[in-house]
Amino acid sequence: MKWNKITIETTTAAEDMISYELSVMGMEGVEIEDHVPLTEEERKIMYVDLLPDEIAPDDGKALVSCYLDEKEDLDTMIVRIQEKLEEISAFVPVGSGKITLGQTEEEDWINNWKVYFKPFRLDENIVIKPTWETVEDQKEDDIIIEIDPGTAFGSGSHETTKLCISALKKYVKEGTKLLDVGTGSGILSIIGLKLGAENADATDIDPNAIRATQENFEINQISEKKAKVEQVNLLDPEEREEYRGRHQGKYDVIVANILADVIIPLSGFAGQFLAKDGIFITSGIINTMEEAVKQAMEDNGWKILEINRMKDWVSITASL
Repeated sequence: MKWNKITIETTTAAEDMISYELSVMGMEGVEIEDHVPLTEEERKIMYVDLLPDEIAPDDGKALVSCYLDEKEDLDTMIVRIQEKLEEISAFVPVGSGKITLGQTEEEDWINNWKVYFKPFRLDENIVIKPTWETVEDQKEDDIIIEIDPGTAFGSGSHETTKLCISALKKYVKEGTKLLDVGTGSGILSIIGLKLGAENADATDIDPNAIRATQENFEINQISEKKAKVEQVNLLDPEEREEYRGRHQGKYDVIVANILADVIIPLSGFAGQFLAKDGIFITSGIINTMEEAVKQAMEDNGWKILEINRMKDWVSITASL
């Protein structure tokens, strides 16, 4: 099977936002090439050791590539990508935005990345383990999360996910009812359940994310009684009301690891889903959008409990 490879010339500032938007469009196998030095933690996760002369200087430029089935409409997808680049440019510099095309066989990319994805420890007792690996240094109190990220966003190693996990560890208690908005690969729902949540409802607009989450629930032996995932756009008033009709109970914790331009409107109605004294955890906020998200939350009556940062990313936790 052949795939069209679409490569976007951009900046390191925009690479994460572009990658996320491509995944939302349903694009497969998103890849990033840049010259940002790996951190010590990333080297341990990826089992990589580079000599100084192998590392090119960081020039702020990046290439973001994705794959489209050759049977799909390539011209229409390019137009959609160009429109999305224009939207993103309002928040961060996207560089030239030049798009180049190529072709490749499926086996060239669909599995080769797995060699770099090893078990890694998020903190002292949460370990993310790909399904094809084993944990060599497992401790008695470790929480092991098995993940097959496939082509969906969210292995747990990204800063935005780590910020959410720290908040979940703080606020999820025995019996917590959890809503995971924009679930990606389902990792936050799974961790919430492992931390003691009674149940977790997950939503996403991407059918690839729905499939990945269902698979990861099964891999981690989580029953349908404990967790469900639905393809729904909560920003759409009609879909939101239908979802509320199916889920009459209130949630103790809502977690949304998305983007600022989704969190801002989400803050206008998330309280409708929240139980008294409930907690709203948000992440995926690029630091240039921190004030805008904070203002939207305050305008919608939220009391901000804490703001945490990791590199260029921000997490805001609030309650009503």
